[in-house]
Amino acid sequence: MGINLPVSGPAVVAHGKGDLRIEDIPLTTPAPDEAIIEIAYGGICGSDLHYWLHGAAGESILKEPMVLGHEIVGVVLQQAADGSGPGMGTPVAVHPATPAPGDARYPQDRPNLSPGCTYLGSAARYPHTDGAFSRYANLPARMLRPLPESLDLRTAALVEPASVAWHAVARAGDVKGKRALVIGSGPIGALAVAVLKRAGAASIVAVDMHDKPLEIARAAGAYEVLKGDDAKAIAAVDADVVIESSGSHHGLASAIKGATRGGKVVMVGLLPSGPQPVLISLAITRELELLGSFRFNDEIDHVISALADGSLFVDPVKPTNSVSPMALKPLK
Repeated sequence: MGINLPVSGPAVVAHGKGDLRIEDIPLTTPAPDEAIIEIAYGGICGSDLHYWLHGAAGESILKEPMVLGHEIVGVVLQQAADGSGPGMGTPVAVHPATPAPGDARYPQDRPNLSPGCTYLGSAARYPHTDGAFSRYANLPARMLRPLPESLDLRTAALVEPASVAWHAVARAGDVKGKRALVIGSGPIGALAVAVLKRAGAASIVAVDMHDKPLEIARAAGAYEVLKGDDAKAIAAVDADVVIESSGSHHGLASAIKGATRGGKVVMVGLLPSGPQPVLISLAITRELELLGSFRFNDEIDHVISALADGSLFVDPVKPTNSVSPMALKPLK
């Protein structure tokens, strides 16, 4: 028996710096491998805020209106016509990436580094890739991850950012029994704390400039919290593994100072484009490993399993201000 499909729905659209609108957009006919998803929740990423406030996120500059949002979960309203992917009524999380090869070389087992990769709600390429802060979205079936019954949609809104944190921690290798330091305790930093806790880090110190993020980080599993301006205490941590998630050169300096000799610094916070001051001499003389971390790959499947079985504790980070597109009303 068929269902009456919607013809349009409200969406959050960034038009440029300081220009964010809620507009009614048409629901186009999905491709054969696309399902129609009714979006339930969308977590607000820092990139979404940058597109709204600055008209750009790093080197990705808005050149045309773009629907924001990639930390999204929802329910399958119509299965893909080719029969692929989950069926109607299935709650799903979304892997927002579409890897694509290009001329540049990259490791084939790391599709997040493919030069032609696109991402929902990203202006990195033109035409831009619309996101899914919308009531309805046509999404490729390959992006969809069915959610276990034990995982509610609101908690599942953390699947995408938790996957970013999981990938960052994995870049450091085995952290069991290691001293860990997290610089920047926003959502990614707090989730990194939770992932480190699950992975068996012996101690976890979280750093931020503000009290609320530190409160959340402690609740997520940090053994100790420090203010970002306490340089002496940060340097004394002597961490085997540092996760830099502040996205500032000041945070990176703290990460280098707080790492032990021969330690690893994973840089997941995205610094602004252009040259940045770095304590590179200290990194050299201490033989630190500076590791980049960008998005994620199949870690999303591990995150869903860990959230479902309760081994990844994210309740303190659970969104309280996530966008619910079902409640949006278009601007007239």
